[in-house]
Amino acid sequence: MENSGTPTVTSTAPPAFRYYDLVMAAFVTILLLSNLIGASKPSYITLPGGDPWIFGAGVLFFPISYIIGDVLTEVYGYARARRVIWTGFAALAFMAFMAWVVVNLPAAEGWPFQEDYENVFGNSWRIVIASIVAFWAGEFANSLVMAKMKIWTKGKALWSRTIGSTVVGQGLDSMIFYPLAFWGLAGWPPETLLQVVISQWIIKVVWEAMLTPVTYLVVGKLKRAEGVDLFDTDTNFSPFAKEQRPG
Repeated sequence: MENSGTPTVTSTAPPAFRYYDLVMAAFVTILLLSNLIGASKPSYITLPGGDPWIFGAGVLFFPISYIIGDVLTEVYGYARARRVIWTGFAALAFMAFMAWVVVNLPAAEGWPFQEDYENVFGNSWRIVIASIVAFWAGEFANSLVMAKMKIWTKGKALWSRTIGSTVVGQGLDSMIFYPLAFWGLAGWPPETLLQVVISQWIIKVVWEAMLTPVTYLVVGKLKRAEGVDLFDTDTNFSPFAKEQRPG
């Protein structure tokens, strides 16, 4: 049965939350899928003038992980969001390692799809490292800005901090991932790389803005269900700080 009434304003998380683990699972699932599907494929749309506008195909649902990240920080606080980011980091690293192991296992005689399998799952270590580093930096920047802006705005104007944190976090993510992964490679001239970085940044921010009503809905329901509204006034914002559990 859900809690009723106004959430309690606090700077300390309770020992357990009802839906925290589910939100974490959703975050990690979207993160893995976004890196598995379309992470290295440039696609395009045709602009009204007839010119193609190039963007990374993974952008279609990758911003959802940032929306979930905003929900995590807004509802559960930076410390709990930090825990989820590290969980996602570990999941990405494990997925990359296992993809390398499976791709390099010898195929059974007569199996005709080894080359296709390598094309889909055999991302270079350069792409893997770029993806993990960009995720780590972008997510922590997103969560930090989100938490700080909540204090500055005194918990008001949720839209300003969800969009503001996305501008910073997604911008950092795009500026790290694409140059680190594709700079100097055939098919990725500097002008294409720059266009993809800019388009990724713009599309992700627009996605965040368009889904603001959904974010409001989810945040409101979770705050009422958990019965808390966290402000990170006493939080250590280092990515490497240990989570402080209530005594």
